[in-house]
This record gives sequence, structure tokens and C-alpha cells, in this order.
Amino acid sequence: MIGSRRAILRAVLACGALALIATAAGVAAQPTAAMVSSPPLAGAALRDALSRGGYVLYFRHTSTDFGQNDDGMTSFDDCSKQRNLTDKGRTEARTIGVAITRLKIPVGEVLASPYCRTLETARLIFGRVTMSMDVRGGPATPPTPDRYDALRKLLSTRVAGATNLAIVSHGNPFYAVAGPPYLAEGEVAVVEPRGADGFRIVAKIPRDAWDTLDR
Repeated sequence: MIGSRRAILRAVLACGALALIATAAGVAAQPTAAMVSSPPLAGAALRDALSRGGYVLYFRHTSTDFGQNDDGMTSFDDCSKQRNLTDKGRTEARTIGVAITRLKIPVGEVLASPYCRTLETARLIFGRVTMSMDVRGGPATPPTPDRYDALRKLLSTRVAGATNLAIVSHGNPFYAVAGPPYLAEGEVAVVEPRGADGFRIVAKIPRDAWDTLDR
């Protein structure tokens, strides 16, 4: 009887140890540097925070034509072989730009992936853009662990002055550094850079929800 009890105890302890290991592994796998604040900023509080500056606004480009693809690309300059914005996407980008101006949200540098859809989105929203491979990520083939290190650095580096940094890129790079869910087309993640502590997502604004910042 004593022997059987000892065997049961050993089994319980072993299961507990495995559970602790599994839990630790699960926690380690989470993008803790990109956790959403609780509760997230919203409405007028988000508008006021953005008006003070210090955030990174990471936009996924607005609506595109999924009947097109990038498979035949030979250069970033040739838009005819890429997936491009639709007329709806262009209207979305202009509308976002009008909202940002109306809300008096200061934006300094505007960086965009070198694809036509991201550059066009940036120009329609902000009227200016600087092309940057840092916000796109390194080559997809062969994939490397440091592919998105430059983007992580941009999201973690504190923004100087009373302004915000704008990035216009794609869904995959942000998913890679911040985790799920994917940003929808035209959606923006409002990121608080935290230096050595990484970054934190404090809000997300869908492409048609900028009016909620007035409330």
C-alpha cells in the first residue's frame, strides 16, 4: 500500500512538473513586448494621447485587388506586376488622411515599404513618404531569424519631440513581431515604444473608425 501511494505521488509530481514546463514555454512564446494595454486607449483619450505625440502608427495598406499578385515582380518600380490599391482603397486612404488632419494628430517621418500599394497609401494619407526596406523586412528566401529586427527596433525606439512616426507596410511583418491577429487592410496599430522593454500596442483603429476618436 505504501509503495503504491509513493508511486502515485511520484506520478502527480511528475505531471505537475510537466505542466509547469508547458506553462513556462507558453508564456515565453507570447510576444510580451507587444501586449495590448488593459484597457486599451479609445475615443477622446486616444485622440489626446496621439496629439501629444510619442507613438508609432503602423498602418497596413488600404484595400487592394486580390485578383492581382506579386508573383511576376521583377522590380518594386513596376506596379503592373504587383497587387495594387483599388479605387475603394484610394478613397479609404484619402479619408484617413482627412481625419488625421481634422483631429490635429502630428505626424513627423512617414516610412513605407517599397511596394506600390504601400507607397500609394502613404502618399494619399500623408502627402509624402520615404521608402524603407526596414519596415518590409529582409528577404523571404531564405528566411532568417533576424528578418524583422529593423522593424522591431523602429517600433521600440522612442519617438523624439511632440510628434508621431508613421509606418505604412503589410500584414505579415507586423504579425511576425507583434503576434495575432493580422491587421485588416487600412487598419492601424498604435504602438507605444518602450526602449529596452520593447513596445506595447495601446490601440487599433479600423480604417472606417477614425470618427470614434471624437467621442
